[in-house]
Amino acid sequence: MDTKRIADAARGLRHVFLRDLMLTASIGIYPHEHEAKQRIRINVDLAVQDDAGRGLSRAAVGRDDLTRVVDYEALANKVRALVAAGHVRLVETLAERIAEACLEDPRVELARIRVEKLDVFADAASAGVEVERRRR
Repeated sequence: MDTKRIADAARGLRHVFLRDLMLTASIGIYPHEHEAKQRIRINVDLAVQDDAGRGLSRAAVGRDDLTRVVDYEALANKVRALVAAGHVRLVETLAERIAEACLEDPRVELARIRVEKLDVFADAASAGVEVERRRR
């Protein structure tokens, strides 16, 4: 799979994404990071099998039915809940937890998660991590 492009008609994949979710999180290894929440930005990119990828007819692709898609509102709520669950020491751990939660949906083949701390350095927009996990 192309590392930049996720949607792929030949493989029956659609790209479901959540962009720039801004939250406050209890995250970090330093004492001051345990005492106060800090701003983070989360981006989620998912490669999702669409109806065509499951061998359904072209007519099925146009069905206007929530049960056939990954609900990005539910995805956003899941991410919010993971962030609100309590202190996490590493952005890597949070990213892995989000990826794992995304892969619970059997239609999700790949989850690419980026977690950025926004107020770490005065001279940088952000610092963080991006992970990519695939269904085994």
